[in-house]
Amino acid sequence: MEQHTRYDVLVVGFGPSGAVAAGLLGQLGYRTRVIDRLADIYDRPRAIALDHEIMRLFDNMGIAADVQPYVTPFTVSEHFGARGQLIRRIDMVQPPYPMGYTPSMVFTQPPVEAALRRHAQSFDSVSVALSTELIDLVDNGEDVLATLRDSQGQTSNVRARYVIGCDGASSTVRRLAGIALEDLVFDEPWLVVDVKVEPHALAGLPQNSAQFCDPARPASYIVGPGNHRRWEIMLLPGEDPLQMAQPDAVWPLLSKWLTPEDGELWRAAAYRFHALVADDWRRGRVFIAGDAAHQQPPFIGQGMCQGLRDVANLLWKLDRVMRGQSSPRLLDSYTVERKRHVRTLTGKIKAIGQTICERDPQAAHERDASILAAGNGQPLTVTRQDIVPPLEAGLLAADSPAKGMLFPQPAVRDGHGRRLMDQIAGTGWRLVVDGRRIPHAEVAGLAAAVPGLRLISVVAAHGFGDGSGDARAASDVNADTDADSDVLTVHETDGVVAAWFDRHSACAAWVRPDHYVYGVAVDMADLYRQSIALQTELA
Repeated sequence: MEQHTRYDVLVVGFGPSGAVAAGLLGQLGYRTRVIDRLADIYDRPRAIALDHEIMRLFDNMGIAADVQPYVTPFTVSEHFGARGQLIRRIDMVQPPYPMGYTPSMVFTQPPVEAALRRHAQSFDSVSVALSTELIDLVDNGEDVLATLRDSQGQTSNVRARYVIGCDGASSTVRRLAGIALEDLVFDEPWLVVDVKVEPHALAGLPQNSAQFCDPARPASYIVGPGNHRRWEIMLLPGEDPLQMAQPDAVWPLLSKWLTPEDGELWRAAAYRFHALVADDWRRGRVFIAGDAAHQQPPFIGQGMCQGLRDVANLLWKLDRVMRGQSSPRLLDSYTVERKRHVRTLTGKIKAIGQTICERDPQAAHERDASILAAGNGQPLTVTRQDIVPPLEAGLLAADSPAKGMLFPQPAVRDGHGRRLMDQIAGTGWRLVVDGRRIPHAEVAGLAAAVPGLRLISVVAAHGFGDGSGDARAASDVNADTDADSDVLTVHETDGVVAAWFDRHSACAAWVRPDHYVYGVAVDMADLYRQSIALQTELA
Protein backbone atom coordinates (compact mmCIF):
# COMPACT_ATOMS: atom_id res chain seq x y z
CA MET A 1 0.00 0.00 0.00
CA GLU A 2 1.36 3.43 -0.99
CA GLN A 3 2.27 5.60 1.99
CA HIS A 4 1.52 9.31 2.07
CA THR A 5 2.53 12.07 4.48
CA ARG A 6 -0.44 12.65 6.77
CA TYR A 7 -1.59 15.93 8.33
CA ASP A 8 -4.50 17.04 10.39
CA VAL A 9 -5.26 19.90 8.01
CA LEU A 10 -4.08 20.97 4.57
CA VAL A 11 -4.44 24.73 4.01
CA VAL A 12 -4.37 25.74 0.35
CA GLY A 13 -3.36 29.38 -0.01
CA PHE A 14 -1.04 31.42 2.20
CA GLY A 15 -2.59 34.85 1.87
CA PRO A 16 -4.16 36.55 4.91
CA SER A 17 -6.97 33.99 5.38
CA GLY A 18 -4.69 31.00 4.89
CA ALA A 19 -1.99 32.44 7.15
CA VAL A 20 -4.49 33.12 9.94
CA ALA A 21 -5.97 29.63 9.54
CA ALA A 22 -2.49 28.10 9.76
CA GLY A 23 -1.60 30.26 12.77
CA LEU A 24 -4.75 29.25 14.64
CA LEU A 25 -4.11 25.58 13.84
CA GLY A 26 -0.51 25.94 14.98
CA GLN A 27 -1.63 27.47 18.29
CA LEU A 28 -3.90 24.47 18.79
CA GLY A 29 -1.05 22.05 18.05
CA TYR A 30 -2.46 20.49 14.86
CA ARG A 31 -0.12 19.08 12.26
CA THR A 32 -0.72 21.45 9.38
CA ARG A 33 0.55 21.67 5.80
CA VAL A 34 0.25 24.97 3.96
CA ILE A 35 0.84 25.41 0.25
CA ASP A 36 0.76 28.40 -2.05
CA ARG A 37 1.35 28.54 -5.77
CA LEU A 38 3.33 31.79 -5.48
CA ALA A 39 6.94 32.01 -4.34
CA ASP A 40 6.47 35.04 -2.07
CA ILE A 41 4.07 37.67 -0.78
CA TYR A 42 2.68 40.04 -3.39
CA ASP A 43 4.68 43.18 -2.67
CA ARG A 44 1.96 45.75 -3.35
CA PRO A 45 -1.21 46.63 -1.44
CA ARG A 46 -4.53 45.01 -2.25
CA ALA A 47 -6.69 44.96 0.89
CA ILE A 48 -6.47 48.26 2.76
CA ALA A 49 -9.06 48.13 5.57
CA LEU A 50 -9.67 46.09 8.70
CA ASP A 51 -11.81 46.51 11.78
CA HIS A 52 -11.85 46.00 15.52
CA GLU A 53 -13.11 42.43 15.27
CA ILE A 54 -10.02 41.52 13.27
CA MET A 55 -7.62 43.39 15.56
CA ARG A 56 -9.20 41.53 18.46
CA LEU A 57 -8.47 38.28 16.63
CA PHE A 58 -4.86 39.37 16.04
CA ASP A 59 -4.52 40.17 19.74
CA ASN A 60 -5.91 36.74 20.64
CA MET A 61 -3.27 35.23 18.35
CA GLY A 62 -0.51 37.27 20.05
CA ILE A 63 0.40 39.30 16.97
CA ALA A 64 -1.38 42.63 17.51
CA ALA A 65 1.93 44.31 18.44
CA ASP A 66 3.55 42.97 15.25
CA VAL A 67 0.74 44.31 13.09
CA GLN A 68 0.16 47.66 14.86
CA PRO A 69 3.05 49.60 13.22
CA TYR A 70 1.37 49.18 9.83
CA VAL A 71 -2.12 50.15 10.97
CA THR A 72 -3.74 53.56 11.51
CA PRO A 73 -7.34 54.66 12.23
CA PHE A 74 -9.68 55.05 9.27
CA THR A 75 -10.70 58.64 8.73
CA VAL A 76 -14.33 59.60 8.34
CA SER A 77 -15.55 58.85 4.80
CA GLU A 78 -17.38 61.80 3.25
CA HIS A 79 -19.80 61.23 0.37
CA PHE A 80 -20.16 64.08 -2.12
CA GLY A 81 -23.13 64.28 -4.50
CA ALA A 82 -23.54 65.14 -8.16
CA ARG A 83 -22.95 68.87 -7.54
CA GLY A 84 -20.04 68.26 -5.17
CA GLN A 85 -22.14 68.83 -2.04
CA LEU A 86 -21.64 66.74 1.10
CA ILE A 87 -24.56 64.30 1.39
CA ARG A 88 -23.43 61.65 3.89
CA ARG A 89 -20.68 60.64 6.32
CA ILE A 90 -19.59 57.14 7.32
CA ASP A 91 -17.72 57.33 10.61
CA MET A 92 -16.78 55.28 13.68
CA VAL A 93 -18.56 54.92 16.98
CA GLN A 94 -17.12 57.11 19.71
CA PRO A 95 -14.94 55.89 22.63
CA PRO A 96 -14.97 53.85 24.75
CA TYR A 97 -14.57 51.46 21.85
CA PRO A 98 -16.68 48.31 22.30
CA MET A 99 -13.99 45.83 21.19
CA GLY A 100 -11.08 47.62 22.84
CA TYR A 101 -9.66 48.77 19.50
CA THR A 102 -10.31 51.57 17.05
CA PRO A 103 -13.42 50.30 15.24
CA SER A 104 -12.15 50.93 11.68
CA MET A 105 -8.56 50.99 10.46
CA VAL A 106 -6.45 51.13 7.32
CA PHE A 107 -3.29 49.10 6.93
CA THR A 108 -0.43 48.28 4.58
CA GLN A 109 -0.92 44.72 3.40
CA PRO A 110 2.55 43.37 2.53
CA PRO A 111 4.15 43.81 6.00
CA VAL A 112 0.95 42.75 7.78
CA GLU A 113 0.74 39.62 5.63
CA ALA A 114 4.41 38.94 6.38
CA ALA A 115 3.67 39.13 10.13
CA LEU A 116 0.79 36.68 9.72
CA ARG A 117 3.07 34.27 7.86
CA ARG A 118 5.85 34.53 10.44
CA HIS A 119 3.37 33.71 13.17
CA ALA A 120 2.10 30.62 11.36
CA GLN A 121 5.62 29.41 10.62
CA SER A 122 6.70 29.87 14.24
CA PHE A 123 4.90 26.64 15.20
CA ASP A 124 6.74 23.35 14.79
CA SER A 125 3.49 21.67 13.79
CA VAL A 126 3.09 23.93 10.72
CA SER A 127 5.05 23.31 7.53
CA VAL A 128 4.87 25.55 4.46
CA ALA A 129 5.56 24.76 0.81
CA LEU A 130 5.64 27.77 -1.54
CA SER A 131 5.66 27.58 -5.34
CA THR A 132 3.41 24.55 -4.90
CA GLU A 133 -0.03 24.08 -6.39
CA LEU A 134 -2.93 21.73 -5.80
CA ILE A 135 -3.86 19.62 -8.82
CA ASP A 136 -6.28 17.05 -7.38
CA LEU A 137 -8.39 16.19 -4.33
CA VAL A 138 -10.07 12.92 -3.39
CA ASP A 139 -12.29 12.82 -0.30
CA ASN A 140 -12.83 9.18 0.71
CA GLY A 141 -14.92 9.99 3.79
CA GLU A 142 -12.12 9.16 6.22
CA ASP A 143 -9.58 11.71 4.98
CA VAL A 144 -8.63 13.65 1.86
CA LEU A 145 -5.88 12.67 -0.58
CA ALA A 146 -4.34 15.76 -2.19
CA THR A 147 -2.00 15.71 -5.18
CA LEU A 148 0.49 18.59 -5.25
CA ARG A 149 2.92 19.87 -7.88
CA ASP A 150 6.01 21.97 -7.15
CA SER A 151 7.79 24.53 -9.33
CA GLN A 152 9.94 21.77 -10.88
CA GLY A 153 6.88 19.88 -12.04
CA GLN A 154 7.33 17.13 -9.45
CA THR A 155 4.15 15.72 -7.95
CA SER A 156 3.57 14.40 -4.45
CA ASN A 157 0.64 13.21 -2.38
CA VAL A 158 -0.42 14.13 1.13
CA ARG A 159 -3.32 12.99 3.25
CA ALA A 160 -5.21 15.26 5.61
CA ARG A 161 -8.20 14.87 7.86
CA TYR A 162 -9.53 18.16 6.44
CA VAL A 163 -8.71 20.65 3.69
CA ILE A 164 -9.32 24.41 3.86
CA GLY A 165 -9.24 26.27 0.54
CA CYS A 166 -8.08 29.87 1.02
CA ASP A 167 -6.84 30.07 -2.54
CA GLY A 168 -8.61 33.12 -3.85
CA ALA A 169 -11.29 34.06 -6.33
CA SER A 170 -10.17 31.48 -8.92
CA SER A 171 -9.98 28.76 -6.22
CA THR A 172 -8.74 25.35 -7.32
CA VAL A 173 -10.21 23.84 -4.14
CA ARG A 174 -13.64 25.21 -4.99
CA ARG A 175 -13.40 23.86 -8.55
CA LEU A 176 -12.19 20.41 -7.50
CA ALA A 177 -14.88 20.19 -4.80
CA GLY A 178 -17.52 20.99 -7.41
CA ILE A 179 -18.85 24.05 -5.59
CA ALA A 180 -20.68 26.60 -7.72
CA LEU A 181 -20.82 30.38 -7.27
CA GLU A 182 -24.05 32.34 -7.05
CA ASP A 183 -24.02 35.72 -8.79
CA LEU A 184 -25.50 38.42 -6.54
CA VAL A 185 -25.72 40.74 -9.53
CA PHE A 186 -23.05 43.39 -9.27
CA ASP A 187 -20.50 43.82 -12.03
CA GLU A 188 -18.76 47.15 -12.49
CA PRO A 189 -15.31 47.95 -13.99
CA TRP A 190 -13.03 50.03 -11.75
CA LEU A 191 -9.42 51.12 -11.68
CA VAL A 192 -7.59 50.87 -8.33
CA VAL A 193 -4.60 53.20 -7.97
CA ASP A 194 -2.18 53.32 -5.03
CA VAL A 195 0.25 56.21 -4.72
CA LYS A 196 3.13 56.93 -2.35
CA VAL A 197 2.62 60.68 -2.04
CA GLU A 198 5.56 63.05 -1.59
CA PRO A 199 5.48 65.01 1.69
CA HIS A 200 5.03 68.36 -0.06
CA ALA A 201 1.81 67.17 -1.73
CA LEU A 202 0.04 65.61 1.26
CA ALA A 203 -1.37 68.88 2.61
CA GLY A 204 -3.08 69.61 -0.71
CA LEU A 205 -5.05 66.34 -0.69
CA PRO A 206 -8.36 65.77 1.15
CA GLN A 207 -7.65 64.98 4.78
CA ASN A 208 -10.61 62.61 5.01
CA SER A 209 -11.51 59.65 2.85
CA ALA A 210 -14.21 60.38 0.30
CA GLN A 211 -16.69 58.98 -2.18
CA PHE A 212 -17.18 61.28 -5.15
CA CYS A 213 -20.63 60.28 -6.41
CA ASP A 214 -20.22 62.19 -9.65
CA PRO A 215 -22.29 60.65 -12.45
CA ALA A 216 -19.63 61.75 -14.96
CA ARG A 217 -17.09 59.42 -13.30
CA PRO A 218 -17.63 58.06 -9.77
CA ALA A 219 -14.49 57.73 -7.65
CA SER A 220 -13.33 56.81 -4.16
CA TYR A 221 -10.40 58.23 -2.19
CA ILE A 222 -8.90 56.52 0.86
CA VAL A 223 -6.38 57.97 3.30
CA GLY A 224 -4.03 55.07 3.95
CA PRO A 225 -1.20 54.77 6.50
CA GLY A 226 1.63 57.28 6.25
CA ASN A 227 1.92 58.68 2.74
CA HIS A 228 -0.18 55.92 1.13
CA ARG A 229 -3.25 57.17 -0.70
CA ARG A 230 -5.66 55.09 -2.79
CA TRP A 231 -8.05 56.08 -5.56
CA GLU A 232 -10.71 53.79 -6.96
CA ILE A 233 -12.03 55.20 -10.23
CA MET A 234 -14.92 53.85 -12.25
CA LEU A 235 -14.12 52.98 -15.85
CA LEU A 236 -16.51 54.20 -18.51
CA PRO A 237 -18.01 52.25 -21.41
CA GLY A 238 -15.48 51.76 -24.20
CA GLU A 239 -12.40 52.23 -22.01
CA ASP A 240 -9.85 49.43 -22.25
CA PRO A 241 -9.06 48.23 -18.68
CA LEU A 242 -5.48 47.25 -19.54
CA GLN A 243 -4.77 50.56 -21.22
CA MET A 244 -6.40 52.57 -18.42
CA ALA A 245 -4.00 50.94 -15.91
CA GLN A 246 -0.95 52.33 -17.74
CA PRO A 247 0.80 55.37 -16.21
CA ASP A 248 0.06 57.60 -19.21
CA ALA A 249 -3.66 56.99 -18.63
CA VAL A 250 -3.60 56.94 -14.80
CA TRP A 251 -2.00 60.33 -14.21
CA PRO A 252 -4.61 62.28 -16.21
CA LEU A 253 -7.30 60.63 -14.07
CA LEU A 254 -5.49 61.84 -10.93
CA SER A 255 -4.80 65.32 -12.30
CA LYS A 256 -7.37 67.07 -10.10
CA TRP A 257 -5.41 65.83 -7.07
CA LEU A 258 -1.80 65.08 -8.09
CA THR A 259 0.84 65.44 -10.78
CA PRO A 260 3.51 62.81 -11.52
CA GLU A 261 5.99 64.97 -9.56
CA ASP A 262 3.80 64.64 -6.44
CA GLY A 263 4.15 60.91 -5.88
CA GLU A 264 5.22 57.45 -6.94
CA LEU A 265 2.69 55.26 -8.69
CA TRP A 266 2.78 52.17 -6.45
CA ARG A 267 0.09 50.09 -8.14
CA ALA A 268 -2.56 50.51 -10.80
CA ALA A 269 -4.85 47.61 -11.59
CA ALA A 270 -8.20 47.29 -13.32
CA TYR A 271 -10.82 45.10 -11.67
CA ARG A 272 -14.41 44.15 -12.14
CA PHE A 273 -16.10 44.61 -8.77
CA HIS A 274 -18.24 41.50 -8.32
CA ALA A 275 -20.78 40.23 -5.80
CA LEU A 276 -20.51 36.44 -5.66
CA VAL A 277 -21.08 33.81 -2.99
CA ALA A 278 -20.48 30.06 -3.06
CA ASP A 279 -23.53 27.79 -2.97
CA ASP A 280 -21.94 25.69 -0.22
CA TRP A 281 -18.79 26.26 1.82
CA ARG A 282 -18.30 22.63 2.79
CA ARG A 283 -18.15 19.43 0.81
CA GLY A 284 -17.47 16.57 3.17
CA ARG A 285 -14.00 17.18 4.58
CA VAL A 286 -13.26 20.09 2.25
CA PHE A 287 -13.98 23.73 3.16
CA ILE A 288 -13.52 27.04 1.38
CA ALA A 289 -12.97 30.46 2.93
CA GLY A 290 -12.10 34.03 1.97
CA ASP A 291 -12.26 34.99 -1.70
CA ALA A 292 -12.68 31.32 -2.58
CA ALA A 293 -16.11 31.48 -0.91
CA HIS A 294 -17.24 35.03 -1.65
CA GLN A 295 -16.36 38.26 -3.39
CA GLN A 296 -17.94 41.62 -2.72
CA PRO A 297 -17.40 45.20 -3.87
CA PRO A 298 -14.87 47.08 -1.72
CA PHE A 299 -16.95 50.13 -0.81
CA ILE A 300 -16.70 49.71 2.99
CA GLY A 301 -13.45 47.74 3.03
CA GLN A 302 -14.73 44.40 4.33
CA GLY A 303 -13.19 41.93 1.86
CA MET A 304 -10.25 40.72 3.94
CA CYS A 305 -12.22 41.04 7.16
CA GLN A 306 -14.82 38.63 5.82
CA GLY A 307 -12.16 36.06 4.99
CA LEU A 308 -10.66 36.23 8.47
CA ARG A 309 -14.13 35.92 9.99
CA ASP A 310 -14.55 32.76 7.93
CA VAL A 311 -11.49 31.01 9.33
CA ALA A 312 -12.12 32.22 12.89
CA ASN A 313 -15.64 30.76 12.66
CA LEU A 314 -14.49 27.47 11.14
CA LEU A 315 -11.42 26.76 13.25
CA TRP A 316 -13.00 26.63 16.70
CA LYS A 317 -15.63 24.25 15.36
CA LEU A 318 -13.06 22.10 13.58
CA ASP A 319 -11.04 21.97 16.81
CA ARG A 320 -14.01 20.64 18.78
CA VAL A 321 -14.72 17.99 16.15
CA MET A 322 -11.10 16.85 15.87
CA ARG A 323 -10.91 16.55 19.67
CA GLY A 324 -14.09 14.47 19.74
CA GLN A 325 -15.99 17.07 21.77
CA SER A 326 -18.65 17.59 19.08
CA SER A 327 -20.09 15.58 16.24
CA PRO A 328 -19.13 16.53 12.65
CA ARG A 329 -22.61 17.98 12.19
CA LEU A 330 -21.35 21.07 14.05
CA LEU A 331 -19.35 21.83 10.91
CA ASP A 332 -22.57 22.34 8.94
CA SER A 333 -23.12 25.55 10.89
CA TYR A 334 -20.09 27.07 9.15
CA THR A 335 -21.91 27.48 5.83
CA VAL A 336 -25.17 28.46 7.55
CA GLU A 337 -23.57 31.24 9.60
CA ARG A 338 -21.00 32.64 7.25
CA LYS A 339 -22.99 32.47 4.02
CA ARG A 340 -25.96 34.28 5.59
CA HIS A 341 -23.66 36.91 7.09
CA VAL A 342 -21.84 37.45 3.79
CA ARG A 343 -25.08 37.69 1.80
CA THR A 344 -26.55 40.26 4.20
CA LEU A 345 -23.43 42.40 4.27
CA THR A 346 -22.95 42.13 0.52
CA GLY A 347 -26.50 43.36 0.04
CA LYS A 348 -25.69 46.45 2.11
CA ILE A 349 -22.42 46.99 0.23
CA LYS A 350 -24.24 46.64 -3.10
CA ALA A 351 -26.74 49.29 -2.04
CA ILE A 352 -23.89 51.67 -1.16
CA GLY A 353 -22.10 50.78 -4.40
CA GLN A 354 -25.17 51.32 -6.55
CA THR A 355 -25.59 54.71 -4.91
CA ILE A 356 -21.99 55.61 -5.70
CA CYS A 357 -22.05 54.16 -9.23
CA GLU A 358 -25.15 56.01 -10.46
CA ARG A 359 -24.32 57.37 -13.95
CA ASP A 360 -27.64 58.98 -14.86
CA PRO A 361 -27.48 62.70 -13.91
CA GLN A 362 -31.20 63.03 -13.09
CA ALA A 363 -31.17 59.85 -11.01
CA ALA A 364 -28.03 61.09 -9.24
CA HIS A 365 -29.74 64.36 -8.28
CA GLU A 366 -32.75 62.44 -6.98
CA ARG A 367 -30.41 60.16 -5.00
CA ASP A 368 -28.73 63.15 -3.37
CA ALA A 369 -32.06 64.69 -2.44
CA SER A 370 -33.27 61.41 -0.94
CA ILE A 371 -30.13 60.95 1.17
CA LEU A 372 -30.27 64.53 2.44
CA ALA A 373 -33.99 64.18 3.19
CA ALA A 374 -33.19 61.19 5.42
CA GLY A 375 -31.05 63.56 7.48
CA ASN A 376 -33.70 66.33 7.53
CA GLY A 377 -31.74 68.31 5.00
CA GLN A 378 -28.36 67.71 6.64
CA PRO A 379 -25.68 65.15 5.77
CA LEU A 380 -26.55 61.94 7.61
CA THR A 381 -23.81 60.23 9.64
CA VAL A 382 -23.82 56.43 9.91
CA THR A 383 -21.19 54.17 11.42
CA ARG A 384 -19.40 51.34 9.66
CA GLN A 385 -20.24 49.13 12.62
CA ASP A 386 -23.95 49.65 11.99
CA ILE A 387 -23.43 48.36 8.44
CA VAL A 388 -21.79 45.07 9.49
CA PRO A 389 -24.60 42.72 10.56
CA PRO A 390 -24.72 40.20 13.42
CA LEU A 391 -24.93 36.47 12.81
CA GLU A 392 -28.49 35.72 11.82
CA ALA A 393 -28.60 31.91 11.77
CA GLY A 394 -26.66 28.89 12.99
CA LEU A 395 -25.45 27.99 16.48
CA LEU A 396 -27.52 30.58 18.32
CA ALA A 397 -30.01 30.34 21.17
CA ALA A 398 -33.67 30.37 20.23
CA ASP A 399 -35.63 33.54 20.96
CA SER A 400 -32.76 35.32 22.67
CA PRO A 401 -32.15 39.04 22.33
CA ALA A 402 -28.61 40.00 21.29
CA LYS A 403 -27.89 36.53 19.88
CA GLY A 404 -25.38 36.70 17.05
CA MET A 405 -23.94 40.01 18.17
CA LEU A 406 -20.27 40.46 18.99
CA PHE A 407 -19.74 40.53 22.74
CA PRO A 408 -17.80 43.62 23.82
CA GLN A 409 -14.29 43.56 25.20
CA PRO A 410 -13.86 46.10 28.00
CA ALA A 411 -10.72 47.63 29.35
CA VAL A 412 -10.07 46.18 32.81
CA ARG A 413 -7.78 46.93 35.74
CA ASP A 414 -5.59 44.33 37.34
CA GLY A 415 -2.21 44.18 39.07
CA HIS A 416 -0.51 44.90 35.75
CA GLY A 417 -2.48 48.05 35.03
CA ARG A 418 -5.02 48.60 32.31
CA ARG A 419 -5.52 45.68 29.92
CA LEU A 420 -8.19 44.23 27.66
CA MET A 421 -10.45 41.51 29.01
CA ASP A 422 -9.37 38.79 26.56
CA GLN A 423 -5.78 39.22 27.78
CA ILE A 424 -6.92 38.17 31.25
CA ALA A 425 -9.89 35.92 30.63
CA GLY A 426 -8.73 34.22 27.43
CA THR A 427 -10.99 33.02 24.65
CA GLY A 428 -12.87 29.76 24.25
CA TRP A 429 -16.44 29.41 25.49
CA ARG A 430 -17.27 31.92 28.22
CA LEU A 431 -20.25 32.58 30.43
CA VAL A 432 -20.01 36.28 31.24
CA VAL A 433 -22.29 37.51 34.04
CA ASP A 434 -23.20 40.96 35.26
CA GLY A 435 -21.61 41.11 38.69
CA ARG A 436 -24.16 43.73 39.76
CA ARG A 437 -26.99 41.22 39.40
CA ILE A 438 -25.65 37.67 39.84
CA PRO A 439 -23.53 36.50 42.78
CA HIS A 440 -20.56 34.22 42.04
CA ALA A 441 -21.95 31.18 43.75
CA GLU A 442 -25.09 31.07 41.62
CA VAL A 443 -23.26 30.39 38.34
CA ALA A 444 -20.61 27.99 39.60
CA GLY A 445 -22.78 24.97 38.84
CA LEU A 446 -22.84 25.87 35.13
CA ALA A 447 -19.13 25.22 34.65
CA ALA A 448 -19.83 21.77 33.22
CA ALA A 449 -22.11 23.09 30.47
CA VAL A 450 -19.25 23.20 27.96
CA PRO A 451 -15.81 21.57 28.34
CA GLY A 452 -13.34 24.29 29.28
CA LEU A 453 -16.08 26.90 29.89
CA ARG A 454 -14.71 30.01 31.62
CA LEU A 455 -16.98 31.70 34.14
CA ILE A 456 -16.44 35.45 34.25
CA SER A 457 -18.07 38.07 36.45
CA VAL A 458 -17.69 41.67 35.31
CA VAL A 459 -17.87 44.42 37.92
CA ALA A 460 -16.91 48.08 37.96
CA ALA A 461 -13.36 48.82 38.99
CA HIS A 462 -13.47 50.80 42.25
CA GLY A 463 -13.61 54.45 41.30
CA PHE A 464 -14.54 53.63 37.70
CA GLY A 465 -18.28 53.62 37.20
CA ASP A 466 -19.38 52.81 40.75
CA GLY A 467 -19.91 56.41 41.76
CA SER A 468 -17.36 56.32 44.54
CA GLY A 469 -14.96 58.75 42.94
CA ASP A 470 -12.17 57.04 44.88
CA ALA A 471 -9.92 55.37 42.31
CA ARG A 472 -7.50 52.90 43.82
CA ALA A 473 -4.06 52.31 42.32
CA ALA A 474 -3.94 49.75 39.56
CA SER A 475 -1.96 47.39 41.78
CA ASP A 476 -4.88 47.29 44.17
CA VAL A 477 -7.50 46.42 41.58
CA ASN A 478 -7.08 42.81 40.59
CA ALA A 479 -8.72 40.26 38.38
CA ASP A 480 -9.25 37.40 40.78
CA THR A 481 -10.76 33.97 40.90
CA ASP A 482 -13.18 33.03 43.65
CA ALA A 483 -11.69 29.94 45.25
CA ASP A 484 -15.10 28.49 46.04
CA SER A 485 -16.70 28.95 42.64
CA ASP A 486 -13.90 29.18 40.02
CA VAL A 487 -15.45 32.40 38.78
CA LEU A 488 -12.98 34.94 37.42
CA THR A 489 -13.88 38.49 38.46
CA VAL A 490 -12.71 41.29 36.18
CA HIS A 491 -12.95 44.99 36.99
CA GLU A 492 -13.95 47.08 33.97
CA THR A 493 -13.03 50.74 33.86
CA ASP A 494 -15.46 52.29 31.38
CA GLY A 495 -18.77 50.50 31.97
CA VAL A 496 -18.81 48.99 28.47
CA VAL A 497 -20.14 45.56 29.52
CA ALA A 498 -22.51 47.02 32.14
CA ALA A 499 -24.03 49.29 29.49
CA TRP A 500 -24.29 46.36 27.07
CA PHE A 501 -26.17 44.24 29.63
CA ASP A 502 -28.47 47.18 30.42
CA ARG A 503 -29.17 47.79 26.73
CA HIS A 504 -30.25 44.18 26.24
CA SER A 505 -32.02 43.77 29.61
CA ALA A 506 -29.76 40.80 30.37
CA CYS A 507 -27.75 39.57 33.31
CA ALA A 508 -25.50 37.06 31.53
CA ALA A 509 -24.24 36.07 28.09
CA TRP A 510 -22.96 32.83 26.59
CA VAL A 511 -20.01 33.88 24.42
CA ARG A 512 -18.56 31.66 21.71
CA PRO A 513 -14.83 31.31 20.98
CA ASP A 514 -15.21 33.70 18.02
CA HIS A 515 -16.74 36.30 20.40
CA TYR A 516 -20.25 36.05 18.99
CA VAL A 517 -23.06 35.75 21.51
CA TYR A 518 -24.85 32.39 21.57
CA GLY A 519 -27.55 33.92 23.73
CA VAL A 520 -28.27 36.09 26.76
CA ALA A 521 -30.25 35.33 29.88
CA VAL A 522 -32.57 37.52 31.90
CA ASP A 523 -32.42 35.36 35.06
CA MET A 524 -30.96 32.14 36.46
CA ALA A 525 -33.83 30.01 35.18
CA ASP A 526 -33.12 31.31 31.68
CA LEU A 527 -29.44 30.50 32.12
CA TYR A 528 -30.12 26.90 33.10
CA ARG A 529 -32.47 26.41 30.15
CA GLN A 530 -29.82 27.74 27.77
CA SER A 531 -27.11 25.56 29.32
CA ILE A 532 -29.14 22.43 28.54
CA ALA A 533 -29.84 23.60 24.97
CA LEU A 534 -26.19 24.46 24.41
CA GLN A 535 -24.97 21.08 25.62
CA THR A 536 -27.34 19.42 23.18
CA GLU A 537 -26.27 21.57 20.24
CA LEU A 538 -22.56 21.06 20.90
CA ALA A 539 -22.79 17.29 21.42
